[in-house]
Amino acid sequence: MGEPAGQEPGVTMDKGGPPLGSPAVLRILVGSQLRRLREARGITADEAGYAIRGSQSKISRLESGRISFKQRDVADLLILYGVTDQAEREALLTMARLSNAPDWWQRYSDVIPGWFQPYLGLEEGASAIRNFEAIHVPDLLQTREYANALGIIGQVDIPPSARERRVDFTARRQQLLRQPPAPLLWFLIDEAVLLRQVGDQEIMCAQLEHLIEVSSIPNVTVRILPSAAPRREGGPFSILRFADASLPDVVFIEHLNQALYLDKEADVYLYRKEFERLCLAAHDLTNSQRVIREAIASLSG
Repeated sequence: MGEPAGQEPGVTMDKGGPPLGSPAVLRILVGSQLRRLREARGITADEAGYAIRGSQSKISRLESGRISFKQRDVADLLILYGVTDQAEREALLTMARLSNAPDWWQRYSDVIPGWFQPYLGLEEGASAIRNFEAIHVPDLLQTREYANALGIIGQVDIPPSARERRVDFTARRQQLLRQPPAPLLWFLIDEAVLLRQVGDQEIMCAQLEHLIEVSSIPNVTVRILPSAAPRREGGPFSILRFADASLPDVVFIEHLNQALYLDKEADVYLYRKEFERLCLAAHDLTNSQRVIREAIASLSG
């Protein structure tokens, strides 16, 4: 998002105080502002990292909103970037302080891994999310019963109480579908997911009915990829885009015990083209619903 001609890049504030939003979204906003200021002065990420006793990697994580801000670091960066106006400095420092408040998902930190939490912040701040899923129904579209049955399969050594908290976490996360401003969500689901029964027949049928139901939400698109469609090696992935054009798209790839966060343009381009290729092979919206209904009929029959 460019600055008006002839205007120095600075801190944008809503009337009456800091912008509203979750701490995760505020972190993304603060990081974006810091990136603009740095690039406007022609300062490298290495130079900025040195100024705060850190590294280029730390600057990258700060600018993408993946880690919290220390007031001293933000203050030192503002000096380096030549921001001397007191009101402007206080605005960004206030945003940084507010962004360090606990995120809602931290109350579930006992049942969600630390490497997944940065994704939740990106998810909260995204304006559009594209997700390809080949293993199970995407988390954001799961019913409680399906999520619980899936947890039993994947975490046999986890106490029932912990599994229930994980299901509560998934349900809370699903508010993203409807809460304003809701992101645009595209779900591309492998047809095999519809045929891979999780839980009993009743649970699976209810889950498939739920896929049809959520398809009616204006900002949600659900399409089914035929099992016979050719594909490259590789599993599920998500591509997140942000309203702020200065923020790069991020590709998220989840593994059993870790995740990859890719934001280099060359990497993102490959996944963007792969998602587009898979979309071309997928059923359209009408036929996707037909395929889901056929899966329900086969389970019920």
